[in-house]
Amino acid sequence: MNSGLRDDLVAADGPLKGCQITDVSAVGGGCIHQAWQLRLSDNRQLFAKTGAADALALFDAEAEALTALGQYADSDVLVVPQPLSLNQLPHGAVLLLPWLPLGRGDQHALGRGLALLHQASRAHNPQRFGWHRDGYIGAGPQPGGWRKAWGDAFVDLRLRPQLQLLKRLGMDAADVEVLLQGVADRLNQRDITPALVHGDLWGGNASSLMDGRGSIYDPASWWADAEVDLAMTRLFGGFGESFYRSYDAVIPPHPGANERVDIYNLYHLLNHANLFGGGYIDQSRACLRELARTMSS
Repeated sequence: MNSGLRDDLVAADGPLKGCQITDVSAVGGGCIHQAWQLRLSDNRQLFAKTGAADALALFDAEAEALTALGQYADSDVLVVPQPLSLNQLPHGAVLLLPWLPLGRGDQHALGRGLALLHQASRAHNPQRFGWHRDGYIGAGPQPGGWRKAWGDAFVDLRLRPQLQLLKRLGMDAADVEVLLQGVADRLNQRDITPALVHGDLWGGNASSLMDGRGSIYDPASWWADAEVDLAMTRLFGGFGESFYRSYDAVIPPHPGANERVDIYNLYHLLNHANLFGGGYIDQSRACLRELARTMSS
């Protein structure tokens, strides 16, 4: 953390006015912004996410999603860190959160807590799918908007915008559009109650805590099929059998859930292709072609 931003935090108009920062340690794991552990003279520890001035929009979307998820989380089993401060400072943007003592314990509480969050949010769902504002998935854009039907929401708000950004697939546009309509039709046949989802639930955005509870953070939330969170947990690994067993004990799997994993994870493959290129473009192309084959059979 640069000295200017550190001074901004404790300045007379800063979020840590009256405090003294005794130690700053870099926290690894992020690829977009910088993350830090702050130790204060009053023995508090905080998590700080920092970036340039234009990072404020991303931090604001993240803070809003954390607040929304926190409304439905059972804190006895799942901790969703709540924003302490969001600031545009002279030397950059900062989001302050509580420090979480991460552990490597059993993921039972993590799975149960996620299921309870999905379950609780369904009881207060907005009767439609989407989100009230534009946001971000990593550093990529995640459009806001609403649709009454789940398939229309997933295709119009997630798949099609990513495909419009990705110009290097080398696939016929008409064929891709036929596939998208097929995906929408298939998902529209399902009777789904919207759930508030984390939206970017890979292994780096979830953990067990030292006290045994689970925690989720760095979300890209929206009202969706709860299965999209479970699907992404299988994309990059990091989630064990106890996680899935404890989730399923609260919300049993719906028929065809395994077949929908590739459909839901196509969104994240396309986003990674747009952000990072390389092999993700090939993976996206292969996924599209496999979906076209299976849906036509």
